[in-house]
Amino acid sequence: MMTKRVAPLFLLLTLAGCSASQDAPAQKAQQGRVSPERSLNMEQICKDRAAHRYNSAVQKIDVTGFERFQGSYELQGYTSRKEGFVCSFDADGQFLHLSMR
Repeated sequence: MMTKRVAPLFLLLTLAGCSASQDAPAQKAQQGRVSPERSLNMEQICKDRAAHRYNSAVQKIDVTGFERFQGSYELQGYTSRKEGFVCSFDADGQFLHLSMR
């Protein structure tokens, strides 16, 4: 008699487990290959824009990170006054914008 009650409960739990959605893994930046010439050019543009924005010398701007996303690039950096920024570029390496962090 007890097995008649357990079987429907077990079936219900099994079906509920099958219908539960799984969380998608967090999307990570892609580490793609960029030519050294292109990356140096993007770094120089980023430094120039950040120096202008923060009223600083280009030599006082440090680019500390380079990430490739689907269709874009981001370069992170800091000024000598520890002000953070991110430069964004499109897939062709054209400057898009400078964001303060």
